Amino acid sequence: MAPPFPTDRPALVRRLRAAGCVYAEDEAELLLAAARSPAALADLTDRRVAGEPLEYLLGWAEFCGLRIAVDDGVFVPRARTALLVEVAAELTGTAPAVVDLCCGSGATTVALAHRLAPRWLAAADIDPAAVACARRNVVGLDAEVYEGDLFAPLPRRWRGWLDLVVANAPYVPTDAVALMPPEARLHEAPVALDGGPDGLSVLRRVGADAAGWLTPGGHLVVEAGTTQVDTLCEAFSAAGLVPTVRHDEDLDATAVFARRP
Repeated sequence: MAPPFPTDRPALVRRLRAAGCVYAEDEAELLLAAARSPAALADLTDRRVAGEPLEYLLGWAEFCGLRIAVDDGVFVPRARTALLVEVAAELTGTAPAVVDLCCGSGATTVALAHRLAPRWLAAADIDPAAVACARRNVVGLDAEVYEGDLFAPLPRRWRGWLDLVVANAPYVPTDAVALMPPEARLHEAPVALDGGPDGLSVLRRVGADAAGWLTPGGHLVVEAGTTQVDTLCEAFSAAGLVPTVRHDEDLDATAVFARRP
């Protein structure tokens, strides 16, 4: 939609490109659509050039063809996480009980709600800001969002009855967080990025507890780095799960899914 004021699109694109925005043309159109005055456009552009994530400026991110609200500081959904959604949907039967851990904005929760017909769908995150954002995104869906550490806040009655657990847990090694793009390391919550010394601290805990929450034949699906999969598969096997790895070159994404025998 065109902005309600005249603007110099080429100049805007040039400024965004000079700031390092790879998709400057697309970003320019999104900023123009979001602005309602020249002053608003100038403010949005200044903030983007300064390195603020585009999704925070717009207030939303596109994920799996859906528009997901994203608040400041909340982990921004990445396109590569579509592989996690795809694998989870392939593995799960009819009317599953589903939990999305480390849910962030709730993007995966919403995507799975549209792909599956869960008999119970829940999400959890330790970050209060993420929980508030996810609760906004699941309005109108039959889903619950809990605040707490991994499985801890979930109703105990579901222990041993979950068909699917997904977790886009942090998996960046602590020392590598400083090497991440400024958009992430300076603006997103550290708890959503830092995965401990080798990046697998949280995912090991997810795997260790998942076997007790999954029903026999149920699956855990997580995202990880390609160099981490061997170690992660060993951890899942030690927890009593049977792991498999899926990689998607186009998305540059790796998912590990593990079945409870």
